[in-house]
Amino acid sequence: MSSPSGPTTTKALAAVPRVDEATERGEILRRYRGLLRSVKGQRSAEDTRLIRKAFNIAVEAHKDQRRKSGEPYIYHPIAVARICAEEIGLGTTSVVAALLHDTVEDTDITLDDVKDLFGPTVTTIIDGLTKISGLQFGTDSIQAENFRKVLLTLAQDVRVILVKLADRLHNMRTLDHQPRDKQLKIASETLYLYAPLAHRLGLYNIKSELEDHALRFKEPETYAEISQKLKKGEAVRKRFISRFILPIKQALDREEFTYEVKGRPKSVHSIYNKMLKKHVTFEEVYDVFAIRVIIDTKQELEKADCWKVYSIVTDFYQPNPDRLRDWISLPKANGYESLHTTVMSPGGRWVEVQIRSRRMDEIAEMGLAAHYKYKDDSENASALDAWLNQIRDVLEDTSSNAVDFVNDFKLNLFSDEITVFTPKGEMRNLPVGSTALDFAFHIHSQVGRQCIGAKVNHKLVALSHTLRSGDQIEVITSKKQQPKEDWLGFVKTAKAKHRIKQALRDQKKKLAVVGREAMQRQLRKWGAKVDATNINALIERYGSRSAMDLYYQIARGKHVLEDITDATVRNGRLQLPKLKRPIDERTLEEVVAEIRGATPGALLIGDDLQKIDYQLSSCCNPIAGDDVFGFITLSEGIKIHRVNCPNAVQLMSNFAYSIVKARWKGKETVEFLAGITFSGIDDVGLVNKITNIISHEHNVNMRSISFESHDGIFEGKVMAYVHDTDHLRSLIEKLKRVRGVRSVERVDR
Repeated sequence: MSSPSGPTTTKALAAVPRVDEATERGEILRRYRGLLRSVKGQRSAEDTRLIRKAFNIAVEAHKDQRRKSGEPYIYHPIAVARICAEEIGLGTTSVVAALLHDTVEDTDITLDDVKDLFGPTVTTIIDGLTKISGLQFGTDSIQAENFRKVLLTLAQDVRVILVKLADRLHNMRTLDHQPRDKQLKIASETLYLYAPLAHRLGLYNIKSELEDHALRFKEPETYAEISQKLKKGEAVRKRFISRFILPIKQALDREEFTYEVKGRPKSVHSIYNKMLKKHVTFEEVYDVFAIRVIIDTKQELEKADCWKVYSIVTDFYQPNPDRLRDWISLPKANGYESLHTTVMSPGGRWVEVQIRSRRMDEIAEMGLAAHYKYKDDSENASALDAWLNQIRDVLEDTSSNAVDFVNDFKLNLFSDEITVFTPKGEMRNLPVGSTALDFAFHIHSQVGRQCIGAKVNHKLVALSHTLRSGDQIEVITSKKQQPKEDWLGFVKTAKAKHRIKQALRDQKKKLAVVGREAMQRQLRKWGAKVDATNINALIERYGSRSAMDLYYQIARGKHVLEDITDATVRNGRLQLPKLKRPIDERTLEEVVAEIRGATPGALLIGDDLQKIDYQLSSCCNPIAGDDVFGFITLSEGIKIHRVNCPNAVQLMSNFAYSIVKARWKGKETVEFLAGITFSGIDDVGLVNKITNIISHEHNVNMRSISFESHDGIFEGKVMAYVHDTDHLRSLIEKLKRVRGVRSVERVDR
């Protein structure tokens, strides 16, 4: 395994004792040969030479580096390259880039070296994959800047994203060796951006695996429980699938179809999501698995043959008319084509059946990566180009900060879409939940900015009207119209949000000039200097986010400087007492802090886990015993969130440098506010039984309790003070045993 002389690394990733070098060398070569075998299609001698050259350089560059597991670091780039070739279907260029993807970041090799050796295309991909070093951008989030850097290369070469997804997939597969805080950060980033991105690119297998690994690290108990139940029911499931598909197979044989039938369970994360969204148990998730029928047929006969198979399936099993999805007549924007139906089996279970051709199945497996494998496939190429055109507006905007940029980009990762029509019958795809205003911005930015209403199916509707598939929309405009701030509350697409924010920024700048002049006049009237110190005093007085925000609110008349009667000026310095907030404006943390007293309780924070003052976050109401982390805020100190808080994924993804370790130290006599909801069949004396258990048997103080009953079904909610998760769990288990109660769950607020 000769290697050209080259730079050596200056950093070792893990200090471990040396193992037998000859054994390691043999293992590296074995993995390299496996990589060569995985490169699909016709691999020329030149392709093999380039891959070998990249491999030799990577081996030499990473020779002194090891992963956290103690393995040679080179195992990682080889694995990433193999995922690119084997699981995504990419060619030599991507494999070369994958082998070298960490060299520029972690070794002495430079982008110029890569360009000299492999040319500009490989260099562009590696540059996109190389993290930004240091906070030289004055940004809130280095992670968001790195996300932005990767995403900005998307319009140039989609392979940057595909190699990045392969890199992330291998990191998730080997995440066990990282410390807990790193696991949470990487898992959150994966759920926040990379899994939706994989879905949007049509890489469904990779998306599902990323989500499953993320759930495994974020909520290990939940993941283990669902996995165990899936494994336990595997034999039963296989027998059921065999019986279910038998009559279908016999009918397909009679019709002389060449076909393949697969039965697969849904991913753990998908089942978990259904349990959360529909508030059901594992046993109540009706479509835990799906049947896929793949037929070999000519491209011109695909549509007719797929519907013929649908007819065969529904001859044996009753379909659910609300669950038919025809993505053959109208493929998804990422090129996905398939016919989905959900049918009732003889045992009373719903089963999802997916019907597609071999070509459709390959595109579904490879996603838009197939664009590079099948360059002559104009449909896939146009799907990719259409999506890139949709996001170009967001990609080209450099004025928004990195966090806003990433959040706006995420809006383009909607997996579910609707198809609507212009007055002339042109078809347009939009994300589910899009409004008439989204449609206006989709047509043109200027049309969106001047939109005052719309006609949907010839009826006048509001701008916030939610569109449905098949709607025909006519936009009504006026040159006097200007974007409003409340528009941001109901638009769904990134383009609409971006253009509205842009217009509002322009409006705000114009008004801010007027407000600044008014403030300067008032400062001179008071005899105060017009300088940063006095402006900051006004910012603090009003709680403004910035000087521009202060000027803007003055221009709008929200802050009236003439109404300030308690201002004093000494030597040109403005002195303003702080305004006292009314009691009803206090945050939940302040209410809890008052109840708990001055001591912050038994929470240890930071790398050395010292006691530090903190606040409990109102978005998830953590209590003692919860798996928690601390988040350093600029104005409110450290705020404690539960690991499964609705905001945790975004915080850990974009602001990991502000995350600190936190854990509870034993049990204390501190009480925490927690919410419980329950539902069931209404019965005489039920409310009395529940309140007795809460207040008497468990000595719990209730802050509020409410019950509602409709047609024999009751729903209730209680906000109560508990000591820790054990206390809360015990209370929930006791409530579940009450006759008539069907479900009891903890809620965040």
